[in-house]
Amino acid sequence: MKRLSLNLLSAACIVTGIVAGLSTASAQDKYPTRSIKVLVPYGPGGATDITARIVGDEFQKITGHGFIVINKPGANGLLAIDELVNSPADGYTIMVGNVTTNTITPLLYKDKMSKDYTKTVTAVTNLVDVPAFVVTTMADNFPVKSLKELAEYAKKNPGKLTYGTVGAGSYPHFDMAYFAKKAGVEMTALANKNGASGVIQDLLRGDVQAAFLNTGSSAGQVQAGKMRAIAVVNHTRLAEYPDVPTMKEAGFPDVGTIAWNGMFAPAGTPKPILEALHAAVIKAMNTPEAREKFKKQNYNIVPSKSVDEAQKWLTNEMKQWQNIITTVNLQLTQ
Repeated sequence: MKRLSLNLLSAACIVTGIVAGLSTASAQDKYPTRSIKVLVPYGPGGATDITARIVGDEFQKITGHGFIVINKPGANGLLAIDELVNSPADGYTIMVGNVTTNTITPLLYKDKMSKDYTKTVTAVTNLVDVPAFVVTTMADNFPVKSLKELAEYAKKNPGKLTYGTVGAGSYPHFDMAYFAKKAGVEMTALANKNGASGVIQDLLRGDVQAAFLNTGSSAGQVQAGKMRAIAVVNHTRLAEYPDVPTMKEAGFPDVGTIAWNGMFAPAGTPKPILEALHAAVIKAMNTPEAREKFKKQNYNIVPSKSVDEAQKWLTNEMKQWQNIITTVNLQLTQ
């Protein structure tokens, strides 16, 4: 009798396992069944917003469901991350962030986060690498036309050169602070809460004289002759800007971040859902339309091969940036 009961129990467990497996497969096959909310921690028009919208246009065509971008700027991503980690882990609230919001902020502002980032956020995939320009203002006849001249100007005018950043502790802040350290000069940071678009306005008015800005948000102003690109943070010169030297060519080979945009979800999201999301996003990024749009922005498409690889990538990024943060040692007021 005991043996019969055990056999019946074993059979029940097998059936339960099969049902669970079918349910998981079904969840993966059907996802998504409705629109997805996508948190972007910056205002419209910046590199991260551009990436989200390019992916979203094709994602909607492929899945038939909306990819609704919600711009939630502020506090270097803390507001967007807080909403993400307090959302259901069901694949219907995700985040497209960058190296600042999803690597540096969790390290610098750990005490200000409502939950432990490493335990509540998981990476879905890297998306793109984003080159950046070092740009200078053309207001007030600012004379600087190269990184060497920028360093020389700062030396001749100690404490008078101000550079723009998208936030205290953002990667452009670290990049310019590191440049100043390497050049042996003093420069003052001015953060703009409106992100790249705000920094651009500061440059156009002459409120700041220089900044690291990604090519996606700054190329239009450079092409229009409203600001000057004096160097590019990239492995090679950009074909559309053959006269703009790389940081290495300009004499500062280890300065500047080739930034990335990545996709994130609440930890605890079922892996089949993450894998279905990953597959749909990769498909969206590789359509001819998306590839052409990314090319126009000078973005490099670099998706993670899998969800597991994405998490390893995020872990490694956080380790690398912990070392950078220790080396540069910014004095932050935020």
